[in-house]
Amino acid sequence: MGTRAERNRTNPDLGVLAGRLLFAVQGELFTALAAKGFDDIHPRHGAVLAYLDPSGVRATELSRLSGQHKQVIGTLVDELERLGYVERHPDPDDRRAKLVCPTERGMDQLRAAEKIMAGIQERHARRLGRDTFVQFKAMLLDVTEHQRRAAGRL
Repeated sequence: MGTRAERNRTNPDLGVLAGRLLFAVQGELFTALAAKGFDDIHPRHGAVLAYLDPSGVRATELSRLSGQHKQVIGTLVDELERLGYVERHPDPDDRRAKLVCPTERGMDQLRAAEKIMAGIQERHARRLGRDTFVQFKAMLLDVTEHQRRAAGRL
């Protein structure tokens, strides 16, 4: 059976693989963003920034999409608001609700992050071959969504 460290080296489970992928992508993304002047945001802010829409999104939807608790999202939105990346605006569809909307700096960050992520994905698509990469992403999405349903996260 071997040690846990040996198993994680030779046959890591989904959690270990997902964590490794997440940390590696976040590391590259946030290092590149810092080099472009966005050195005041951190990987934890990705729970908001990854799902932010130019027209705004409710905090409850950010919570659902990211899988983070509403209180965590509220704290992250507060931080991003203080840093100048987002603003809260009344939701025109429900006056009691607020939309989290990117500021101009937030839009600049979103555009930079999209380019960086496109480059990361392009690198992997070239390495694996486009068809294989498309299949990989489809299977990863399927496994992820199946796991989220099983855990009651959707």
